[in-house]
Amino acid sequence: MFDPTRRDLFALSAAALGVAAGAAPGQPDAPRKKYPFKKSINLWAFPYPERMTLEQCLRLAKDAGFDGIELNYDLDNDLSPKNGPKEFAAIRRTAEKVGIAVSGMCSFLFWPYPLTSNDPAKRARGLELAGKIAKCAHHLGTENVLVVPGAVHIPWRTDHEPVPNDVCDKRAKEAVRSLIPAAEKLKVFLNMENIFFNGYLMTPGEMNAFVDSFGSDRVRVHFDTGNIMMYQFPEHWIDQLGKRTKNVHLKEFTKKGTDVSLEAFRPLLDGTTNWPAVLEAFARTGYEGYLTFEYFHPYPHYPEALVYQTGDSLDRMLGRRG
Repeated sequence: MFDPTRRDLFALSAAALGVAAGAAPGQPDAPRKKYPFKKSINLWAFPYPERMTLEQCLRLAKDAGFDGIELNYDLDNDLSPKNGPKEFAAIRRTAEKVGIAVSGMCSFLFWPYPLTSNDPAKRARGLELAGKIAKCAHHLGTENVLVVPGAVHIPWRTDHEPVPNDVCDKRAKEAVRSLIPAAEKLKVFLNMENIFFNGYLMTPGEMNAFVDSFGSDRVRVHFDTGNIMMYQFPEHWIDQLGKRTKNVHLKEFTKKGTDVSLEAFRPLLDGTTNWPAVLEAFARTGYEGYLTFEYFHPYPHYPEALVYQTGDSLDRMLGRRG
């Protein structure tokens, strides 16, 4: 008959906690592998501009341990056509003072003004805005410009007329090709993002063929882990994209529900992504750039909690904390 002492109970409790934390029964905790990737977070995770200024967001990201922050270009606010080189240079100096890098430029404007729209005016406006985003990136001191090259369909917009696949491909190539000379001059990269919901560039083979067709090092890939999660697996794409990947979105996705809107994207680690497999795939390709958490729903209360939680999650994923 086993009659445990207080010391025995303590030992059993400690062993149970070890198993819960991921250690194999009877084995010590295995050290987590360390990865060289840099931590970044998109500005959409912050209550900007309603409750926080841009500088406050930069400082919060820095305090939460991020190496960089991805900024978003729109039609208003600090990063928009309303401002120019002088204002963007001031933002760059603020980021440098805070001690955080601008990891890249992103924008929702590719949806109301698709580069492949059936409306010539929208196509022209989209191309104009893409050029402005590239110039903004240059003045902010970042080389990464996210580009959505085209869309057959945009399910969340009622004003988008579907575009035939071959027409979409032709227009997308014409648009990106026209942006390359400015990208070379500005020393920025045009990074094509995989979307999946837009019905264009649906496989890594299609993305590779699109990027390679330009014969320019300035055209690369901005790989988003969450955008393909409904039917495919990011760890498969990463190996096949290889060295083409220049920047990355970590977008957590859950397959537990049936919602395929933005609500299907979750806080980091609260989804069904196989993150160990994803990180190993990035390591195999030699990627050493930014991993940027992208999320569209700042917490309505204590919004800083999301930022700190994400920083902590990334630390554990990258072997900086365990």
